[in-house]
Amino acid sequence: MGPALARLIGDEAGLEQVATGFGFTEGPAWCDEGGFLVFSDIPNDAMWRWDPVNGVQKYRCPSSMGNGSTYDPQGRLITCEHATSRLVREEDGTLVVLADRFEGKELNSPNDVVVAPSGDIYFTDPTFGRQEYFGVPRALSQRSRGVYRLRMGGELQLLASDFGEPNGLCFSVDGQVLFVNDSPRMHIRAFRLEPDGSLSGGEVWAEVTGEGPGVPDGMKLDSEGNVYCAGPGGFHVFDPDGTSLGVVQTPEVVGNLAWGDDTRHSLFVCASTSVYRIKTRAAGHKPY
Repeated sequence: MGPALARLIGDEAGLEQVATGFGFTEGPAWCDEGGFLVFSDIPNDAMWRWDPVNGVQKYRCPSSMGNGSTYDPQGRLITCEHATSRLVREEDGTLVVLADRFEGKELNSPNDVVVAPSGDIYFTDPTFGRQEYFGVPRALSQRSRGVYRLRMGGELQLLASDFGEPNGLCFSVDGQVLFVNDSPRMHIRAFRLEPDGSLSGGEVWAEVTGEGPGVPDGMKLDSEGNVYCAGPGGFHVFDPDGTSLGVVQTPEVVGNLAWGDDTRHSLFVCASTSVYRIKTRAAGHKPY
């Protein structure tokens, strides 16, 4: 591990396995109010919660093969569902459908989701949830495999569609850049967030390549603006200019990541059958 990465992670990244025995873990999100981590097990159609006192407990089962999740500024959990092609929000124990169709046709399979400083919701819509194991095999409805914006008023807009399969996404620390990765093309793109909420640009910002299994998938930022992205061999770390700082190797293929604990100095890693925790020197970025 080079000195730039060691400054963020530590000289030796100690992976602590906090949960295991799942099909494929994804969608980690830390609940500040409750002090627990929510994560998905897509093929087993379940969502789980973990905290250091009670360990693993069921959270939502069935989960409509939920994948990516995030909390909004009001503390409500937003989840992408592969089996139903829906984006849902949990409100007082009830699931409210935020989006499931565009121009009268079903979405492909919402995959990962973030909330902008404005409160608008941005999510990716690849085809993974219409395939065996990670979803329910069925014909595609949307021609585009795109990035969508759900405005505060409920209007759904397709903002970008020139992807192989868009996957993980995250906002820069200042909220002015939206990073979106493309799994088959093995890179991360950077879009500028315009004042009206639309996107411009979209240039390739970084290549996510290396040895070992894995593709660009879930992404998160630390408080300094460094980007952490699932990829070959573990998770890759890039500085704010897109320069690779190195790879933290993991024993299983990484699907997604999330910062947690009170100080956000713990990085939770959803990696295939398990969830791991790494204590870091850098603090995770908290968008609100």
